[in-house]
Amino acid sequence: MQLTEAEQAILDFERSWWTEPGPKDEAIHEQLEISATRYYELLNELIDRPEAESHDPLVVRRLRRMRDRRRRSRAEQVGASSEEHS
Repeated sequence: MQLTEAEQAILDFERSWWTEPGPKDEAIHEQLEISATRYYELLNELIDRPEAESHDPLVVRRLRRMRDRRRRSRAEQVGASSEEHS
């Protein structure tokens, strides 16, 4: 299944948002007409799809790495916390 224009726009925005003046949340709302929360929900779903990786492999792989790092960090914090309580 191919990406929709809206899905491509989300990936394209993620690639270049830092060139926009002002906060990212405002740029999301102005350019994509969705909330920042919805943007991140859609983006998180998108990066698991092979079509997204075909569209923009560098952005998708970077986002996957960042997500994996956050997950590992949270798991380590939970593990450390449970060790303190045992």
